[in-house]
Amino acid sequence: MTDVLLAVGTRKGLFLARRRGSAGGTAGEWEFDGPHFAAQAVYSVGIDPRPGGTPRLLVGGDSSHWGPSVFHSDDLGATWREPERPAVRFPEDTGASLERVWQLQPAGPAEPGVVYAGTEPAALFRSEDGGETFGLVRPLWEHPTRDRWAPGGGGEAVHTVLTDPRDPRAVTVAVSAAGVFRSLDGGSSWAPSNTGISAVFLPDPYPEFGQCVHKIARDAADPDRLYLQNHWGVYRSDDAGARWTPIGGSLPSDFGFPVVAHPRRGGVAYVFPLNADADRVPAGRRCRVYRTEDAGESWEPLGAGLPEAAHYGPVLRDALWTDGADPAGLYFGNRNGELYASADEGESWRQLAAHFPDVLCVRAAVIG
Repeated sequence: MTDVLLAVGTRKGLFLARRRGSAGGTAGEWEFDGPHFAAQAVYSVGIDPRPGGTPRLLVGGDSSHWGPSVFHSDDLGATWREPERPAVRFPEDTGASLERVWQLQPAGPAEPGVVYAGTEPAALFRSEDGGETFGLVRPLWEHPTRDRWAPGGGGEAVHTVLTDPRDPRAVTVAVSAAGVFRSLDGGSSWAPSNTGISAVFLPDPYPEFGQCVHKIARDAADPDRLYLQNHWGVYRSDDAGARWTPIGGSLPSDFGFPVVAHPRRGGVAYVFPLNADADRVPAGRRCRVYRTEDAGESWEPLGAGLPEAAHYGPVLRDALWTDGADPAGLYFGNRNGELYASADEGESWRQLAAHFPDVLCVRAAVIG
């Protein structure tokens, strides 16, 4: 039996759900509560596991009145704590102020207590106390290419942070719209890592940096294999991001926002294609998740239980996720306020909620 926590960040608060077990491959019932942080936009959620204990929940809230903040809970959302001073704030000498926390990413078991925050303006922050206080990673903020970074449609932000399970000093980030940057020394230095990724909107379609990368995911079996959803283009890297190869040829469209890797099976990843950058609805007006089981050589649509009628709900970059269970559960929410779940790795789906506010992010984890 598997106990799963599901966190759904929306334009108007955070919803939490618990599935208190499943047996024989049949999903148990879900219990929802919320919204927490009513009227706040929740763009980021992190679930930080604690060995032998309850995970810490981290939430990036954005109040139109009070501004952005980071909250945490050690009792699965029963109570929340906000630091007396802002957890994420820019030093005065930067001349910048926090607009939004786009990503809250625990570093993993190799660095317990370390949490990264990706923000707008585009910056990376690091916490060593479980997300209660963060410090600016200055070498990325002061990167010599920074004055030539340009905002994407959603702003200029660090929206993806990946740590290498073999080496906590190896960190990969994606910046909208500057592309992929890698550090091999714990953030002391950074290098663009975009070879092979196109930027169709620039005079040079293959620049050193300036790509509008939407999301990156790491393969479960091969840590050097990464999957990337670009603003036009789905890519794979087999050398930790040094070079990228297109793998979206059999998709109905290679434009989209999220990409998620299976938590255990190598070569397995999921995307949600959209028609085009100028027509951001599901590809062919079909609500379908696409899966590859051969590292992008081929893709198949997964639609059992999803709407059959014409559909218009796009899925944002952090609104498709997996829970790590066996079999893996998959979840996505869309801008129509619909929430869907699969308990069998995408083979079949059911709708968990409708009429939610605009879904901005989804996170899930096994907690029991």
